Amino acid sequence: MREEPSGRGRPGDIPFGNRHLTEDRDVFEYNAWDNMPWDEEMEREAKEIVERQKAAKVSEEKGRSLLEEPSSHWDAFYSQHTNKFFMDRNWLLKEFPELDTTQSESSMRALEVGCGVGNTTFPILDLDKDKKLFLYSCDFSSKAVEVLKTSDKFDPIRCSAFVWDITQSPPSDAPPQESLDLVICVYVLSAIEPKKLHQTLTHLRSLLKPGGSLLLKDYGRYDMAQLRFKANRLIDDNLYCRGDGTLVYFFDSNELDERLREAGFEKEANVVDRRLIVNRAKKVKMQRVWLQAKYKKPL
Repeated sequence: MREEPSGRGRPGDIPFGNRHLTEDRDVFEYNAWDNMPWDEEMEREAKEIVERQKAAKVSEEKGRSLLEEPSSHWDAFYSQHTNKFFMDRNWLLKEFPELDTTQSESSMRALEVGCGVGNTTFPILDLDKDKKLFLYSCDFSSKAVEVLKTSDKFDPIRCSAFVWDITQSPPSDAPPQESLDLVICVYVLSAIEPKKLHQTLTHLRSLLKPGGSLLLKDYGRYDMAQLRFKANRLIDDNLYCRGDGTLVYFFDSNELDERLREAGFEKEANVVDRRLIVNRAKKVKMQRVWLQAKYKKPL
């Protein structure tokens, strides 16, 4: 829920998603390069970093405390930052064409999970020029939902926002069972304690119509954000706490696929998105690893 794809490069140049680095000398020509392969040395170095992190885990007491009430840390986060921290996700249609309502002849109903203060909600509604979409938006931070609903851009005719800890059963103001065409989870599952993932996915699946889709984007194993964690941030394997107490888990694509299948979903796509993000001013290279996936509820 923290970091967005960045580095769109120069306007009018090679479209984002089609920039492939073929010559090392060209690396600082753009802000981002797509489909960057990892060699054995990069993989080995990443594993060594994660192994060293295990020598300086958080204490068991602190780990339990962080896992007990994760929503309280997000409430504190949004109380401090309100709607000024995240940028709007205006890249959504490029990565999730299913959100293009101009391609649908009928109306659609969707749920955005982990809506925060609207950085996905409002771009989705802006894309819906013909007003074919009704969007539910939920977050387990009551402060985030409060900020969302008091925004000038919030339209209760087209959107319903409510508080929901998705590890728990849907509340009364959630959409009805089997009523949704889409469920959208962007940097959401990584904020869930892994042992609660199965029940979370089961709850989301129950809201989808047969044939409905779950759209996912999240952090991949050995992403730069994982490798940058210092001492006293690792709680358990691949599960970390940030400085503000919020949680983040880094998925392996096969692991994510297994968990989704166990919850009754069928795979349509599961892609490891490796990008090289470049700070051209500082001459810094950053290896990002994201997972992007689409799974369906069987008919």
